[in-house]
Amino acid sequence: MLRSLFSTGAGTLVSRMLGLVRDVVIASVFGAGAGADTFFVAFRIPNFFRRLFGEGAFSLAFVPVLSEYRVSRSEDEVRDLVGHVAGTLGTVLLAVTAAGIVAAPGLVYVFASGFAAEPGQAALTASLLRLTFPYLLFISLTALAGGILNTWGRFAIPAVTPSLLNVAMIGAAIGLAPRFDEPVIALAWGVLAGGVAQLAFQLPFLWRIRMLVRPRLRLAHQGVRRIVRLIVPAVLGVSVAQVNLLVDTQFASYLAAGSISWLYYSDRLMEFPLGVFGIALATVALPSLAARHAEGDPSGFHATLDWALRLVLVIAVPAALGLGILSIPMIATVFQYGEFGEHAVRMSALSLSAYAGGLVAFVGVKVLAAGFHARQQMRIPVRIAVVAMVANVVLNFLLVGPFAHAGLALASSLAAWLNAGLLLRSLRKEGFYRPRPGWGKLFAQTGIAAAAIALVLAWFQGAPEVWMARAALDRAVWLGALVAAGAIAWFGALAAAGLRPRDLLRPMAGPPGPSV
Repeated sequence: MLRSLFSTGAGTLVSRMLGLVRDVVIASVFGAGAGADTFFVAFRIPNFFRRLFGEGAFSLAFVPVLSEYRVSRSEDEVRDLVGHVAGTLGTVLLAVTAAGIVAAPGLVYVFASGFAAEPGQAALTASLLRLTFPYLLFISLTALAGGILNTWGRFAIPAVTPSLLNVAMIGAAIGLAPRFDEPVIALAWGVLAGGVAQLAFQLPFLWRIRMLVRPRLRLAHQGVRRIVRLIVPAVLGVSVAQVNLLVDTQFASYLAAGSISWLYYSDRLMEFPLGVFGIALATVALPSLAARHAEGDPSGFHATLDWALRLVLVIAVPAALGLGILSIPMIATVFQYGEFGEHAVRMSALSLSAYAGGLVAFVGVKVLAAGFHARQQMRIPVRIAVVAMVANVVLNFLLVGPFAHAGLALASSLAAWLNAGLLLRSLRKEGFYRPRPGWGKLFAQTGIAAAAIALVLAWFQGAPEVWMARAALDRAVWLGALVAAGAIAWFGALAAAGLRPRDLLRPMAGPPGPSV
């Protein structure tokens, strides 16, 4: 399973690196002002629905059922399930896409009512949305294909697929933007082209595993009905997270121009370790957990979940410390070009530091929720997500006044910690997770390593003014040296404290610790 994690992480790393290049290009060409805010809202709306129909709720309901079919049914029955699911999902997506294009002006108001004060900005956002909304159809079908490939152990292909979107958007920003009176329109065309390319890329790989089948529409199909029953609470759970995003965007649309962009750019850096490791780990763990559950192997289920959570601690903690301590060096190195100036660097760094405080929780939620989804238990994580959503809204009201856009990021981080804590408590209460021995020792080891990496990074990073005054190459070299020094400090301290790589290579055998 570690090999699958590495292949998924490597594919995701390629995609995220191209995503950073994409964001650097966008920041350089469009900066962090009203024009960039307009595109980010138009791009965020189809991504909101993507979480419902794509790799969000749909995948959480589909992968466990597909894994069970693969374990207990014939290949013909599995192919029949895939065909009926594809037909049903495609029909629903066509209807939703058509409705979204027609209702574009209203959707803009729902997601960013602050734009109403600038009629030209609201109208431009609606025009962009009519181009970006069909992306929902293609990316959701891509997620269906990716769920199938992941279940068959082909993790690298779905992980690298998002690279095509990044390539399309980079090409649009550089090659098409100068040809438009409103340059941001080129980015919307890039999104649409990227969605088509991602779906087309995965089809040959489905054909190789004999899962490229003709879509069929029959809601009475047993597997489809099971997925529909599971997807309703899953939609509610994913919707909660997306409502948080909607609320954050609404708040930010009333703040200073550029606030949406500052949050976007800082979120993109936070999403880098979350995507490369957190989502990759949850992607690999979900089919394995579902298979252990289908096989009636509770010991293997507990061991797999425990292994994943240990990796969360060892990988996410140094990433969070690096993002928090090096927020200005990272923002300056990645984005400070062209229209993206020093003020944008400082503002984006504030929200990045706030997001970094919740990175361990954001990653932990992905893995902990997989423990429920693999067992086709959707209601508990939904209830917990609702509690976290309410907390996030309350925290937004409390923190946006004193901390502006950074308060919105801080509220998200605090709500994520609440979500993770409640998920862990419920997993143990329901008997779905029994920790293996050794967690106390691991906490002590990571605590020592955290102190080491924090001291190294804080001592050597230098003043913010120095970073922003450096040439681009100098910034990149110094940041690379700091990241390398932090990695050496972290893993060196872990080794000195007695943690060996072999301790994390695979789920631990043997009985779990006592139940609670």
